[in-house]
Parts: sequence; structure tokens; C-alpha cells
Amino acid sequence: MAALCRGKTTINNYLESDDTSHMIAALKTLGVIFKRTENSLIVEGVNHKFPAPEAKLFLGNAGTAFRPLTAVLSMMGGHYEISGIARMHERPIKDLVNALEQIGAKISYLGASGFPPIKISSSNIAYKSPIKINGAVSSQFLTALLMACPLANQDITIEVDGDLISKPYINITLKLLERFGIHYKNSNWQSFKLNHDSNYKSLGEISVEGDASSASYFFAAAAILGSIEVSGINKNSIQGDLNFLKVINKMGASIEYHENSVKVTRKDRLKGLDIDCKEIPDAAMTLAVMAIFAKGKTVLRNIGSWRVKETDRIHAMESELKKLGAHVSSTIDSISISPPSVISNNVVINTYDDHRMAMCFALVTLANKTVTINDPGCVNKTYPNFFQDFKTVTS
Repeated sequence: MAALCRGKTTINNYLESDDTSHMIAALKTLGVIFKRTENSLIVEGVNHKFPAPEAKLFLGNAGTAFRPLTAVLSMMGGHYEISGIARMHERPIKDLVNALEQIGAKISYLGASGFPPIKISSSNIAYKSPIKINGAVSSQFLTALLMACPLANQDITIEVDGDLISKPYINITLKLLERFGIHYKNSNWQSFKLNHDSNYKSLGEISVEGDASSASYFFAAAAILGSIEVSGINKNSIQGDLNFLKVINKMGASIEYHENSVKVTRKDRLKGLDIDCKEIPDAAMTLAVMAIFAKGKTVLRNIGSWRVKETDRIHAMESELKKLGAHVSSTIDSISISPPSVISNNVVINTYDDHRMAMCFALVTLANKTVTINDPGCVNKTYPNFFQDFKTVTS
């Protein structure tokens, strides 16, 4: 968003990780100028038009870079190729491409139909009727459209086809767009209307909230074994994953909200629940490992989006929890977990190149068990310092 503005934007408290590195590298290739200071990133905006009319971009497995850049570059009138690692080429993008083609975008698949890598060709974007987008696979498709449509300079309506998953993540997009001068009329999460004169405007300076999904591992650790206060986030966060706290409160943890922090304390042994996770799909993974510490069965529902994430997370979670002795079963969009009488020791956990698998299963050590986590470096995707931070609260 800062790159699309006119003028400079200073981003404070930004995350240095694989995902953000891929996005920054891609934007640099497209001609965006960045300057780093000790704690900030200064972005020179391009006023809705990237200087580079042609580029080849490699985005690793960064879906949060791949999807928005696909939409934005489709509006630019240039020629671009976007690729990633093998797993990214297995993650569907057809619904986003179909939506962009409705307004004249020219996108072709360079491999399997419906999946990256893709080629974007110069086209004339013309809005004639509401853009329809499938809302049931990934909220990032809608996020991408919401970010790109201001570049069309037209009155535009986006209509969601079917039920929209992960509404809180769309809310993050809308809230941040508002800060950059883009205002959509949201009609009950089914349609989003934008005026033609909407332009990205730099707000000069913006600070990134602490990440609620990453905080969930420490909230969980406290609920299982002690008391932890996490700073940089509070009750007024725009992140829906903070609803994770309401769930673990029902499971038995005590929650205290402070001005710039949240404190979680163990009260008693956690109890298993039947939980609708549609609003917290990322943080829900933490609940899956918490389930082995809980009394009774835990059922996580509406997690079908796990199937198309960094790995098939339902399959991965079921496989690794069973190694620990848990009784696990799953459906296409749910997982049921009953804790073992004794958690198995000296277990080797596979992470499937999925950062959240590594971070979730670190919690097993709170049972005084030893686990070997394969490929721990996968946490670099979103939280390079995770294991150092986790050690400070468990040593």
C-alpha cells in the first residue's frame, strides 16, 4: 500500500522475515525505492504506477505477496511473470485470475491450469458489471482485489460468491486501506463498492501491530503452564486472531488486557471444546496442539482453508499429533483430537516446510517431553526469532 502511494511512507515495527523479504525484493525489481533505518522502512511511493513495465518475480511461498501482486500488476499495463517454490505452484489462484479476467486482465498459466506460475500481459482494464469472486477458498483473493481496484480509476463493485471465510482478515485489509485513503462501502461482507476517484495517499508514518497469530503460541504456553504478558498488541487490535483469547478463556485460561499488552495466566487444566474456527484459521493451529493438554475431546471446525495453505495442514497436524499418542480423526474441513493418557517422549516432528507446524509443536516441550523438530528454519517465513523468544519463556 505504501508503494502505491504518492510520497514517502515510514513503516515502523516492520517484520524482517522471508515473506516480507520476498515482497520487498519484488517491489524493488518493479522500481520502488526503499531505505532502511535501524527500526523503520522508508518507502518511496510510485503514485499508482510501477516504473518497471516488465519483470520476472520470484516470491517463494509468500501467498501474502503473490496474490496482491498478481492483482495489482494486472492493472499496470505491463508484462510480468510471477513464480514461487514448488508448493506455491500447488496453491490455487484460479478464483483470483477469473475475477481479474472479468475486467479485462490478461493472465496465462505457465504450468498447470489454475495454479502459478503465471504470466501477466498488457491489457485494457474496463469495468462493466460487478466483479464476482469466490470467497470460500482464501480471503487473500478478495484482499488482492480490494488492494488493486483503486488503480482502475473506475466505480467498481466486488461481489462475493458464496460464504466469505476469514472475515477478520478482510477487516484488516479494509482498516489499513482506510488509513491509506481508500474507502469501500461494505454491504454485509457480500459486496464492496469503491468510487472512481479513490487514490492511495501516504499517511507519512505507520506502525505495524504485533502479530496476533505469532502471539498465540505464547498465549497458549501461559494457558498450559504459567503466566506470560505479550506486549505490542492490545484489545483494540484490528486483528481477528486476537479472538483466540476468547477461546482459550473458555478453555480455562485467565486473560488480562492492558494498554499495550495482553497477559494470559493458567487457572486450571484446560478443557476440550467444540470450536468454530472460521474466523481464526491461523491461530486455530495452536489450539490443535493445546488439545493434547486439555481434558476431553477438542473439535476444530470450518478449517477447510488449511488444505491449501503452506501444506495440507489438516493432514500434517493429524499425522504429527498421532505420533504423540493423541487420538485424531479428520474430515475435509475439521479435526477431532482426544489427548493421550501420557504424551509420547522423544518424538520427531515433521514440519512440511510450514512455519506454523514448527511453532505449534514447540509447545509439546511444556509437558517435560523432548521433541525433535525437523527443518526449524521454516519459521523464517514469518517469525525468524521464534525459538530464541520461546526459550526465554520456557527456560
